[in-house]
Parts: sequence; C-alpha cells; structure tokens
Amino acid sequence: MASPSTGEKRIALFIDFDNLALGIKGSPGKKFQIQIVLDRLLEKGKILVKKAYADWSTHRDYKAELHAAAIELIEIPKKRLGGKNSADIRMVVDALEISYSKEHLDTFALVTGDSDFSPLVTKLRENNREVIGIGIKAASSPLLIENCDEFIFYEELVRAAPTKHIAREISGVSDRKREAFDLVADAVRALFREGRELVWASMVKQTIKRKKPVFDEAYHEYGSFSELLFDMEEHGIVKLQKDPKSGSLIVSAVLAGTRSNEH
Repeated sequence: MASPSTGEKRIALFIDFDNLALGIKGSPGKKFQIQIVLDRLLEKGKILVKKAYADWSTHRDYKAELHAAAIELIEIPKKRLGGKNSADIRMVVDALEISYSKEHLDTFALVTGDSDFSPLVTKLRENNREVIGIGIKAASSPLLIENCDEFIFYEELVRAAPTKHIAREISGVSDRKREAFDLVADAVRALFREGRELVWASMVKQTIKRKKPVFDEAYHEYGSFSELLFDMEEHGIVKLQKDPKSGSLIVSAVLAGTRSNEH
C-alpha cells in the first residue's frame, strides 16, 4: 500500500530494543546500527512514527544515537519489577492504538524477532495494514517471519550497506558531482529493489530527499535534476528514456549490479 498521490508508504516504526540487544550479543564486537534500518525504510516511504521500547538503563550507549534519529524512547521497567512481557505489552497497545486512530499510516515496521508479536501482526493485517518485520536472523521466530508481509534480516542490511562508490572511478568531475551520482544511483537501486516497474525521475528525487532532506541539485552544480540525470547518462552510470505521452524522464537502468527495466 502507498499514498496514491506520491507512491510512497506512510510508516509507523516500533522497535523492541531488548530483543535486538539479545540478538546482537550473539555477534561479539558488533553494535546495532539504527541508521541502516532507517535508510531501508526510507527507501519505501516516510517514517511518521518512531518508537523504541527497552529498559534504557541497560542500553545507555545507544540513547544518543536514537535521540539523534528522532526516535521516541519508551522506558520499560526492569524485568524483575515489570515482568517479562512489559515491553511486549506496551508496544502492542501502542501499535494497535495508532492503527485505529491514525488511518493515514498504511505500513507498520516491527523491529523484533519475538514470536509474541505474531498476534499483533495478524491484527494489523486484519486492519488492512502492511507489516514489515526486521530482525536478527538467529533471534527471529519462523512464526513471526511467516506472518509478516515482508521480513528483512538485519544482517542482510549490514551486508548490503554501500561500501563502494561508483563515481570514484570517473575522472573530470568534482567531488560534489560524484556525491550526487552516488545518491542517485543508490536511490534508483532502492526503487528497483522495491519492484517498481517504472522509475520516474521524480520518484528518484523523492527517495533521495526522504533519506537526505537537504539535498539540492544546485549544491551539486546542476541547474535541474534532469540535468544531473543527463550528465550521469553521458558518464554511463544510468540509462534514460522518455515517457512518450508526458515526456517525463524514466530511469531504465543503473550501473553496477542493478537489474535493467528496459523493454
């Protein structure tokens, strides 16, 4: 589901942080990277609600990073005081309340692997909400995975995090232009990954601005977004075509590993 006017999902994000911390402990030396999760969700749409649930006295190292990402930290009493399922219950209550009161939110992202949330997933889907699960592979229940519309393993997000910038090999362009090339290429890959049949130039720019709101092609030395795309085509990074009816630009392919949508 998505907004009919923009094509983007409107997402409510709920993070069972204690479950994440438990899963991360199985990977010595690893630290949970919230920005990787946010970036994947922002490829899908706008995140309008962001809440994380935990006994934050045991996760102090994460608080600054989560605050910086504008995530509301919901304090849950220690297990010995509040019981094993305190965070689960609070998260379920909040998600259902938002589901009934905020009809414009069409997608719920649950960052957890706990099977206790399977009934919540079922109820959200009954309420015509799409449910995306994100969890640590070793700590994610098959029951939860199978109930979600989509389930993303955190390890796959880490593995897919950009490590190579395709513009580095291109000579004769400024650093600002190289940065713009990489932003566009990453956005196009994301849209192809989401199964878009047609990737309009406007959709590419919209995706970039969700992840990087300050993006402005003028900063990257271009008079328009179309000019940026044409320059990328000249450098062999993207392939473009025009819609025969509207004349709008469509990105049909991008360099380095993205499938082509050309027909």
